[in-house]
Amino acid sequence: MKKHILLIGGYNKTLALSNSLIKKGYQVTAVNKNYQHCQKLAEINRLGVIFGDGTKPYILEEAKVHTVDIAIALTQKDEINLVICELCKKKFHVNKTVTLIDDPKKVDFFYSMGVDSVVSAINAITNIIEQQALLDQITTVIPAGAGRISITEVVIPESAETVGKKLMEIDLPTDVIIGCIIREGKGLVPRGDTRIQSGDELILISSDHQEQATKQLIGDE
Repeated sequence: MKKHILLIGGYNKTLALSNSLIKKGYQVTAVNKNYQHCQKLAEINRLGVIFGDGTKPYILEEAKVHTVDIAIALTQKDEINLVICELCKKKFHVNKTVTLIDDPKKVDFFYSMGVDSVVSAINAITNIIEQQALLDQITTVIPAGAGRISITEVVIPESAETVGKKLMEIDLPTDVIIGCIIREGKGLVPRGDTRIQSGDELILISSDHQEQATKQLIGDE
């Protein structure tokens, strides 16, 4: 059964997220204290809409927060988003809370307060720039005419046999490169003695026919 996702606050982001998640089969409910916004959101097929302030427990109860798997705070104020996540997590025991923040300096504080995922637009843009810089470097090493190159992101699960191993101890195919490791939101340059940890996101650069075998080898499948 698909997860139930609660979107609290926001408008344009809620519109886009709702349409995307519903198309993927998720059950989605939106809470918004702007009545006009609620009217527009209600036009989305299969979207549940609750008119009210998402910082009020009785409004969250009306939105059936007890059935929610993921609560996402999308208001324009960081402090309100924190209150929403705290309510959902500590009062209603929602499994996972997610919030957008404007100030990237608050990321660590939000995590320390128990928010499961903190998304900073500035940090996201910075990461895109850094990843593009990485790709630009790759294209100078691998000629475009050399064949199809696959760049894949793989998340290492706790059960993977590679957890705790050094990169030099992993028997990767010769035409596969681990270009970058993203750990706790930060990019690491991989070295032979770098140990793999559960939750690591590995950016794999490989030839087309080696991609699937590599993912199986490092424990993604």
